[in-house]
Amino acid sequence: MRFDERFIDELKARLRPSDVIGRTVKLKRQGREYVGLSPFSKERSPSFFVNDDKGFFHDFSSGKHGDIISFLQETERLSFVEAVQRLAGEAGMQLPAEDPKEAEREQKRAGLSDWLDLAQKWFAANLRRRPGKAAREYLEKRGLPEDQWERFGLGYAPNDREGLKQALIQRGAKPAELVEAGMLISPESGGQPYDRFRDRLMFPILDARGRIVSFGGRAMNPDDRAKYLNGPESPLFHKGATLYGLPEARRILGAESKNDQAIIVVEGYMDVIACQRAGLPAVAPMGTALTEEQMERLWRVSSEPVLCFDGDAAGLRAAYRAIERSLPLLKAGRSFRFALLGAGQDPDDILREKGAPALRQALADTHGFAEVLFRREQDLEPLDTPERKAGFKARLRNTASAIQDKDLAEQYRRDLFDRFDALFPRSPQRAPWTPGQGRRGFGPPPKLGQTAEGAQAMQSLFRAIEPVPAALAHGAIDDPERMDDHLEEIAAHGFGDKGLDGLAQELVRLRLSGHSLDSAALRRHLAQSGHDALVREVEKAAAKSGAPFLAANAPLAEARIRWSQAFDASTRVAALEDALAQARDVPGQDEAFRRLKAERDALRRAIKAGTIWEDSAGS
Repeated sequence: MRFDERFIDELKARLRPSDVIGRTVKLKRQGREYVGLSPFSKERSPSFFVNDDKGFFHDFSSGKHGDIISFLQETERLSFVEAVQRLAGEAGMQLPAEDPKEAEREQKRAGLSDWLDLAQKWFAANLRRRPGKAAREYLEKRGLPEDQWERFGLGYAPNDREGLKQALIQRGAKPAELVEAGMLISPESGGQPYDRFRDRLMFPILDARGRIVSFGGRAMNPDDRAKYLNGPESPLFHKGATLYGLPEARRILGAESKNDQAIIVVEGYMDVIACQRAGLPAVAPMGTALTEEQMERLWRVSSEPVLCFDGDAAGLRAAYRAIERSLPLLKAGRSFRFALLGAGQDPDDILREKGAPALRQALADTHGFAEVLFRREQDLEPLDTPERKAGFKARLRNTASAIQDKDLAEQYRRDLFDRFDALFPRSPQRAPWTPGQGRRGFGPPPKLGQTAEGAQAMQSLFRAIEPVPAALAHGAIDDPERMDDHLEEIAAHGFGDKGLDGLAQELVRLRLSGHSLDSAALRRHLAQSGHDALVREVEKAAAKSGAPFLAANAPLAEARIRWSQAFDASTRVAALEDALAQARDVPGQDEAFRRLKAERDALRRAIKAGTIWEDSAGS
């Protein structure tokens, strides 16, 4: 009976290893794991660990490691099919129906798998024979001792067009089978098939269950056009779904019972071997960028796999490609971290030159997904003009929206904007104005006399809303969408008048909460929330502003542009105030101070006189 990967994964997801294994082994909770006496050897101190999060058991006394299926196979001597059938009954899962055609295909795959196993043994034998001398010297140069060759199944394919072919035919193989398994090439022009791998150091590629499904070969001849060559797609091997080194990486993860080590993705076969020799659970894609299916397999093992790249420009480009492909797939508890090594270095180099501790340290120094994502957008262009900064911020917003999980997309948007604000600090927010302090940094209020009428007029002036901020608020109420590119600035600084801060915060809250209210519905909400009187005052003050975007006949697109330009000008005054405060007491900044002051004063006059609308129209 054939069980596909989805069925097996669903089966494992429904059953906790501690429950299945706990029926045989007396387990005791220890932190995030369970511990008990080994069922495979006699011992007095428990060294048998079960981890439900990782879905594995590991027995330190015997070195055995596996999942609930292999546990039943080991302890009850069940076949794979018998173990799956037993567990499926416990999980309440219906077994897939017998398909005669599928059974025939499975039998064929089993036959191909047998030939791959024999091929691996033939390659391994050749590595130790005279033809394998160059490959042995290469491994010695790379610091891989002979006692490690068998662990990783290494071998050598001699420079012979029919060496493997004849060896397997003598064992009963048919050339067509070997072509289908990817070991021979059948010429398109006709003729006899010949060996695919010649004069290459051979790496067996295993599937998640530890079966050989293909090979990869490194050319020994430096002039060979393809330095690395993988087997083709076959009934056994699906390149986009396979990760080199996965079974060994899972064993290492299982052995690290007291460690939350994540699985690591590196770029090449030798890098995987270097990491695994250092006790790091590493895998590699098949010479291409990670596919969505490979990402899904990684997330079944670790919630945050580490993607390792060179820290040079090429390595960063590879990291950015991984971000682009994985971004829509992110969910809570499903992300990536990044390890960016020194330029021109890879894990194998670090292991050979500095040793295992240095490699473990290098791969422990990781960067979060949001951090590298922010850097990708930041590095796209210089951020030396307001337009480029605005473009940067728009890219951050669009990038966050690419995440399909809406809750996570919102968290990313906030995180990225926080990083943006830290990169370009805003002006510090001013304390609320009270009578006698002056307002908005424009100096003390005018003296209107000491009579009761004068005091009343002065208080009325203090409460009056300035026309330009009122126009901005009125425009936001008329067309809430025009705020969307400025929500963070509005939340921090309002519309430029402290009397409107409460209204500004409510408008921002409604936009961020996803309420798509039109102007009429928004006004009803503001009236119900106690802002009705303030909105009327805003409309009165805005009528004095002469703002062109409030005109009834103003085209919507033009009105939005004019509103945005006016908002930028208004908030620019606050930024200039802060810049002046910083430059005032700094020696040698006299010219900068005069330039900033001239710009601030000109902008103030434009706002006060209403000529700001003429300036924005000509922008």
